[in-house]
Amino acid sequence: MDAGAKTEAIVLERDKRIVRTIMSQFKVGDTVEVNVLNPESESGQSVVSFRRYLGNLAWEKLEELQKKSEQLEITIKEASKAGYVVDTAFGVSGFLPQSHVAFSSDGLASGQTIKARVLELNRVDNKVIFSQKQLLSEEEFAALSKQFKVGGKVTVTITTVTPFGLYVALPKTKTAKAENELEGFIHISETSWDKVSDLNELFTSGQEIEAVLTRFDNETRRVSLSIKRLIADPFEALIEKYPVETKVRGTVSAVIDGDVIFSFGTDETEGVLKKDKIAPGVSYSEGQVVNLTISDHDKRKHRILVSPVLLEKPMGYR
Repeated sequence: MDAGAKTEAIVLERDKRIVRTIMSQFKVGDTVEVNVLNPESESGQSVVSFRRYLGNLAWEKLEELQKKSEQLEITIKEASKAGYVVDTAFGVSGFLPQSHVAFSSDGLASGQTIKARVLELNRVDNKVIFSQKQLLSEEEFAALSKQFKVGGKVTVTITTVTPFGLYVALPKTKTAKAENELEGFIHISETSWDKVSDLNELFTSGQEIEAVLTRFDNETRRVSLSIKRLIADPFEALIEKYPVETKVRGTVSAVIDGDVIFSFGTDETEGVLKKDKIAPGVSYSEGQVVNLTISDHDKRKHRILVSPVLLEKPMGYR
């Protein structure tokens, strides 16, 4: 390129993606801005870089697309639990959250090209968030939300099963436009009162399920739901059955990180003896039978806490 010096300047670029961008966007005679990397190389030529100029062009293009809410093509680079790392044709990478994958998409593969909109843009943090969906406006979300109420039961369709929860589509309302659709999310912790390790064993995309509406999020324009709240918390029944100070006879089922797990009663209820409540010099082994007292109920973790019935108070034990 002609940089106004005695000799022509050259661009040495090893990144093939940037080279392709340069070749596709520019032609002989174009005036561009470059950064001088070396005023005079061994060959006597200046070495310059297009990178900053290309970066400015790319961010300006993204800003324009965001303002106009126009789509662009992005390529899936790799998948993560929360979504997909993607590339654009002009060299800027970004992220497509799982929550912004189109309802019709049943998993996206590396190398796949899709169309999306720029949802968030922050050049300072080099952050670009894309969305396949047309985000509802505050007014549209508020209008659709009025058709439902927190605590109400609703039949929803599962659109995506992820390791951390279920994305679902709420039923269309009579007043909604054809393209307007409320999206809901059911966190894995809200799918069952029991511990769930793999949602794919229980749910599939396209499946219709019943759930309870728990929250409307105006910021993400999404609705939170729960499956487990369709039924009463079974732990409440255990609290009534085994109130504090109840005496039981438990069998050691496991010792985990110093905590001792007991099972007791005809229903094999589980109780936990915390390691900091174990008297000095006392140890427990699997199969050992111990007289216990219900000491507390951990409602958050759904655990019954127990302590051994002491025949005598050991020295130093509190």
